[in-house]
Amino acid sequence: MKSYTIEARVYFEDTDAGGIVYHANYLKYMERARTDWIRELGVSQKQLLEQSIAFVVKDISLAYKKSAKLDEMLTITCKPVKIGNASVNIEQQIYNNNDEILVSGSVKIACIDPYLQKPVKIPSNILREMRSDS
Repeated sequence: MKSYTIEARVYFEDTDAGGIVYHANYLKYMERARTDWIRELGVSQKQLLEQSIAFVVKDISLAYKKSAKLDEMLTITCKPVKIGNASVNIEQQIYNNNDEILVSGSVKIACIDPYLQKPVKIPSNILREMRSDS
């Protein structure tokens, strides 16, 4: 399936006192890539919320290999590997300026009704876009 990529700079606010990216901030970079991927498909998450639909992280696994440092430019990838009726499995990587993998992760996002806190099917128009992108 097709991979989606964004870039992000490491700012001071992303780092600890030593200029190294704080471990939880890698999750934020990955979230931005997934959000931009969905936006690129023509889906407004704000409009989905108005329809009582949201994508949430159901499961996540990360492997930290190297640290990102202050002012580095990062490349974050988002590649759907399995698209189900109510969830999507996504592989993600974060690379530094030298194309070295810093963090690798597997994320499962689920489609839910955020008010009932129950799974729902991904709307057919969104499924079509996700699958046509593959």
